[in-house]
Amino acid sequence: MYPTLYHAFKDLFGVELTFLQIVMTFGFFVALAFLGANWIMTIELKRKEEEGIIGSFQKEVKPPSIWSEYLGSLIIGFLVGFKLGYMITNFGEVSADPQGFLISGTGSWLWGAIVAAGSVALKYYNLQKVDLNAGPSLVEFHPYQMMGNMTIIAAISGFIGAKLFHHLENWSEFIQDPVAALMEPFSGLTFFGGLIFGAAAVLWYANKHGVKWRTMLDVGAPAMMLAYGIGRMGCHFSGDGDWGIVNVSDKPSWLSWLPDWAWAYNYPNNVLGITLEQPVWPTPMYEVIMALSLFAVLWVIRKKVNYAGVLFCIYLIFSGIERYIIEKIRVNPEFFMGFTQAEIISMLFVLTGLVGIWYFRKNPMYPKNQQE
Repeated sequence: MYPTLYHAFKDLFGVELTFLQIVMTFGFFVALAFLGANWIMTIELKRKEEEGIIGSFQKEVKPPSIWSEYLGSLIIGFLVGFKLGYMITNFGEVSADPQGFLISGTGSWLWGAIVAAGSVALKYYNLQKVDLNAGPSLVEFHPYQMMGNMTIIAAISGFIGAKLFHHLENWSEFIQDPVAALMEPFSGLTFFGGLIFGAAAVLWYANKHGVKWRTMLDVGAPAMMLAYGIGRMGCHFSGDGDWGIVNVSDKPSWLSWLPDWAWAYNYPNNVLGITLEQPVWPTPMYEVIMALSLFAVLWVIRKKVNYAGVLFCIYLIFSGIERYIIEKIRVNPEFFMGFTQAEIISMLFVLTGLVGIWYFRKNPMYPKNQQE
């Protein structure tokens, strides 16, 4: 397994790129997941605008506030210099625990001041080109232009939801030492919690910019399935603990073509530093295959689903069934009446999807001639 990209490049290509020690494998794939989702949603928003389902509108743009611009440049410049300067001059120390360094108060005050001064100077230079005395102006705004802010909103709200659901799922562990649990922001993330909180925040933001919630749900359905598949790659290649139960059974003869690691795996050198005495089901890799396959299905049928909201309901059904199946061989604590938290949410997803299909077809958002 590869806790960082340094380990991956060293094992796969035989090269030691020391600077990659600070790039965590799981975080790298999470970033790719967000970029993939952003790309897919941008494509879909553009398509729906071309089809006339959503449209652009005039947006008022005010000249920047000079003091807020300077203050923002000062703060961002200082933080970048404070951390990056120390990271460069003390790379060996930082590479041992990059996550701990990022959330610590350790940094270089000198480099923070230097970069902050340079950032303010650059802002001053750029503001000389702007007429700060001009009044508000109207510009044409396209829905796909909100994807940058939407990605940030989804990341922050999704992170909060993922942590919250993880602690609810492992409540007894949380109450033993809540301070320590909360001080480990990069561990203990639950997919469904991130999905629910992230989706709610995105729908709210999209509605503010003229995209109805049903339309936004359909836009996000393929993107979320793709992001899930990419995210699970991070789980597998870093060995973050989202693996299955012990599997010591012999591989069936009809699966002789399957690599041994795809049947049972010990996840050596995993990011948790745990030594598995017995091999387990490599469930993250199974989910990668299922999620990417389901993404392909959603992508193919997206233009054939004529009722707004139905594509998202199909996504819910797919996601619920996929996760419920994998939970049978996955390590997770019981949450309620013998079911894990993920199994309960999976069943709710399927039920919500079925009811949603019935409701959206019965109450179309657009006139009937635009639905069929």
